Amino acid sequence: MELRLNTMVMRGEIEKKIFINEINTVIVQSTAVSMTAALLNELSRNNIKVIFCDEKCNPSAELLPYYGAHNTSKRYKRQIAWSRTTKDAVWQIIIMRKIIEQSRVLRSIGKEKEAQMLTEYAADVELGDITNREGHAAKVYFNCLFSDGTSRRDDTFLNGCLNYGYSILLSAFNREVVASGYMTQLGIWHDNEFNQFNLSSDLMEPFRPYVDRIALKIEDGDEKFKLKLIDLLNYNTVIGGKNTTFDLAVRTYAKSVFQALSEDCVDCIMFPQEVECKNEL
Repeated sequence: MELRLNTMVMRGEIEKKIFINEINTVIVQSTAVSMTAALLNELSRNNIKVIFCDEKCNPSAELLPYYGAHNTSKRYKRQIAWSRTTKDAVWQIIIMRKIIEQSRVLRSIGKEKEAQMLTEYAADVELGDITNREGHAAKVYFNCLFSDGTSRRDDTFLNGCLNYGYSILLSAFNREVVASGYMTQLGIWHDNEFNQFNLSSDLMEPFRPYVDRIALKIEDGDEKFKLKLIDLLNYNTVIGGKNTTFDLAVRTYAKSVFQALSEDCVDCIMFPQEVECKNEL
């Protein structure tokens, strides 16, 4: 793959060209792929996410520019100054939404009783989720998803789908964090010194159930499971009253959270509404 006249050129049996400004994310699924430094530099300059996969075709690394905004230093200072009170309020909203989305997933698979339980948990989330409603909801939720006796830790096809989908989702949020001029390492609630993506891990929480919903519909052993999970970024949705794609909704949501943190206004946080697939793989 190389850069030629502001296009990404992919060589193979048939040469393909894509204009750089039409690209949002590039996933390099094979370790046999070669990319020129000029192409990588141009992709980085345009804040285009590049995800590299390992020999098992699982996401293992990504390309991120050092600075995604012209005033990155100013935004770093702003991020460091986010107050604990504001972060707790934002985290409360994020977790409430995550649990609500989990309850919707359970209703979609016929678990009405458990879904109602999660709805009640969502209503009980306090500032900073100090009573750990997220943890209680997760126990109920994953017990329903893994009702066959397996668990989230087992090496199963479903877990493989979930892990792959979460990796793609995390990368999408990493792109938005860096493009907005913030540090991925400094989170709202996540604070693991070994996690380079604490802030992205925080932001993606309400979006995990969208991955879960797709993974549950994929038949065991489906060879196209990665394409089906990646296609989530192309799904149709509505956010802020505007029709858009899921990938652009991620951007709008992330920016609304940054605004909430900087201006102490949780009411400005926007979430996507009903998310629908527009492609059949």
